[in-house]
Amino acid sequence: MERYRANYLSEQEGVYLYSKLAEIESDTHLAELYRRLAAIEQRHADLWKDYLSRANATSPTYTPSWRIRTLLWLARRLGTGAVLSTVSSMEQQAVSEYDAQPEAVNAGLPADERSHTRLFSYLLSGARGGIAGPLLAQFEGRHRSAGGNELRAAVLGASDGLTSNLSLVMGVAGATLTGHAVLIAGVAGLLAGAFSMAIGEWVSVQSARELNLHQIAIERQELQEAPKEEQEELALIYQSKGLDEQTAKDLSANLMQQSTMALDTLAREELGIDPKELGGSAWGAAITSFFLFAIGAIIPVFPFIFTNGFAAVVISLALSVLGLFGIGAGVSLTAGSPLWKAGARQILLGLLAAGITFGLGKLIGSTIG
Repeated sequence: MERYRANYLSEQEGVYLYSKLAEIESDTHLAELYRRLAAIEQRHADLWKDYLSRANATSPTYTPSWRIRTLLWLARRLGTGAVLSTVSSMEQQAVSEYDAQPEAVNAGLPADERSHTRLFSYLLSGARGGIAGPLLAQFEGRHRSAGGNELRAAVLGASDGLTSNLSLVMGVAGATLTGHAVLIAGVAGLLAGAFSMAIGEWVSVQSARELNLHQIAIERQELQEAPKEEQEELALIYQSKGLDEQTAKDLSANLMQQSTMALDTLAREELGIDPKELGGSAWGAAITSFFLFAIGAIIPVFPFIFTNGFAAVVISLALSVLGLFGIGAGVSLTAGSPLWKAGARQILLGLLAAGITFGLGKLIGSTIG
């Protein structure tokens, strides 16, 4: 019985989320798609409501969780594309839960959830062909402007900064409680870590861009030297996406008449590369990584700007605990784990690292001193 109630509430959550996303979305085509998703979730909810009724049990009242309210808050300010990655994770979780439930399998619920997952996979990967052209193009554009994984990247960047600099500050504080020394070490750690993150991100994204450019150059050469073979490849790709053989051949033949469009299509369909983005901006990624790391790293250093000694250590730990819990909340938002569990885990790991470095700093300080 509790399983039926949990399933009912989970589906009502989907109804609420998709209905609100439809209200937020300004594009009528995208809003209609969200409404259709909400209707499917409502049918699922009605199934579990029927099971509860047969057992003479009442259906529970749904109240939006903090996670759903936060996702909708982000969608209103950043666009619906900003939450696609998290919504996709929710659909994947639903598939795994329903696969083990005979009632759900008999009603075809896992198939519906897998369909939703495939939809979001197409959107997140920038693939084409799984959804009607203009609609998918709109969805893809929204997604790329907001970034489906930026929430997760922001959480991880701030977590790296806070955890590493908290450990550094506590290690130096263990060796000496002199506020001046701890402050210098903390600021140096902040800058070193932030620049390291920025450089690493720049190299990573720039390398990806250069690789994508090289692959497109090879595709351009193949298009010039063997246009017939490239046309056949494109037709096969379209057939694999569900088009009949003749339609796929006609479509590929029309595209090949315009070399620029043909190259663009081959890059997207065969290589999975968006020629307009090529993997994103290296400088944008570097700057973002720098500031995300710095935001987390400044938290344990901040008290030492105004005070020193044991009081500064206590305040630093208190602020860091709050920051770690906030990061845990961010992990909960993106991964779907319980809020208090994610927050407590983040605090435990952060304080464990800080405790070890404080102890080592104390040991080294007493040995050297």
